Amino acid sequence: MTAAQLMGLLFLGRNVAHSVHLNTRSYSKHVALNIFYERIIGAADNFAEAYQGRKGLIGPIAIPAAKKTTNIIEFLQGQLDEIEKGRYEICDESDSTLQQLIDNIVEIYLRTLYKLRFLA
Repeated sequence: MTAAQLMGLLFLGRNVAHSVHLNTRSYSKHVALNIFYERIIGAADNFAEAYQGRKGLIGPIAIPAAKKTTNIIEFLQGQLDEIEKGRYEICDESDSTLQQLIDNIVEIYLRTLYKLRFLA
């Protein structure tokens, strides 16, 4: 995974979460997804700026097509799995600053999954 691919993945996650947020009848799901899509873009921006400060411009960012799923929990879990699998391809494990920013992204996913699984 590249930094540009990570950004595309996060932008897709934001778009899907916002769409589900607007179409749910569950208030707790509505709120949890609102927090997710507001926070994930800030975390993506923080990572992108720090990454570019360290390694240069990311380059073009393409938003991938959403995989067919009607389950937002499965969708977000799948994205989280991709992020965790690709994090050391994006930047070296020893780059603690960039890895912490990825940890911040992971934290947003984990907190949202908790809310969707146990509070919605």
